[in-house]
Amino acid sequence: MNKPLTAKDFATDQEVRWCPGCGDYAILKCVQKTLADVQADPDQTVFVSGIGCSSRFPYYMNAYGFHTIHGRAPTFATGLKIANPDLDVWIVTGDGDGLSIGGNHLLHVLRRNVDVQVLLFNNEIYGLTKGQYSPTSRPGTRSPSTPSGSIDSPVSPGAFALGAGARFIARGVDTDTKNLSPVLSAAREFKGAAFVEIFQNCIVYNKDVFEDFVNKKQAKETQLHVQHGQPLLFASGTKGLKLNTSTLTLEIVDVGDNHTPVSEILVHDETNRGIAQMLLTLPKEGFPMPLGVIYRAPTTSFDDAFWSHHPTQGKRTGKVADALRKGSVWKKD
Repeated sequence: MNKPLTAKDFATDQEVRWCPGCGDYAILKCVQKTLADVQADPDQTVFVSGIGCSSRFPYYMNAYGFHTIHGRAPTFATGLKIANPDLDVWIVTGDGDGLSIGGNHLLHVLRRNVDVQVLLFNNEIYGLTKGQYSPTSRPGTRSPSTPSGSIDSPVSPGAFALGAGARFIARGVDTDTKNLSPVLSAAREFKGAAFVEIFQNCIVYNKDVFEDFVNKKQAKETQLHVQHGQPLLFASGTKGLKLNTSTLTLEIVDVGDNHTPVSEILVHDETNRGIAQMLLTLPKEGFPMPLGVIYRAPTTSFDDAFWSHHPTQGKRTGKVADALRKGSVWKKD
């Protein structure tokens, strides 16, 4: 009987090179632990990245990996999954790589529902190219490219994914491995494109930008960990989100004796696109940050649909090496 795999079995002998204190270290450890927990097969696992700090990820995973072109990781991953549907394909990208130059490629892998996991590390800044503002940077962000403060309206990765047609959308925090690991497991189990936004601290160029909700001393008040079929409660159950039926918006209410009963708190339904839309677009000021699986509505994946209409039904009819040695594919009858 083979010995069970551990997190160390998914680590390579390469020196991990990110800035000391970077949130990427915690995410790497969490992914390695998660793959060990589910006993993934390294020989059937592939990590594909584009360009950016997060894109060094494949070097540190004991699996197959492709460090590809800026913003094009979804394209490579789609080809891999179609060519070999049995592979477990992960895309690692950042807010710049995935939502700027790669925005169109990310959109299409989500709308097609290709069976891959997309991990988008969001630190609201360009780290690799020395701190320019990114598509997710908040208004007022001071950077080498916006010394007077950004005036751009930022992209919400989750709302973008929902608008693109993603069927699985989740959020996590880099250092909160206790809650991030189950999210990664759920993403891996999902048959289709699973989009996970991970809030990641860039300690050099955008330090503590998420401190308003990741600070452990305030986390109970500032984080809302959603669970399917459970009321949207936070602050140790003393507060919750109630649907205002007049405005069709969510509002914070006190819960308990002499306050709003739990029965009036909105129950999370991860299959409900409307609830997902409200949670993903909550104002940052005054509301807790929704974390966990926010939307999960399975449907046929792109690769399953592709092979179901293909004459070979996904079965191999030849070898790539033979095709390459056959000569020109263009032959006149």
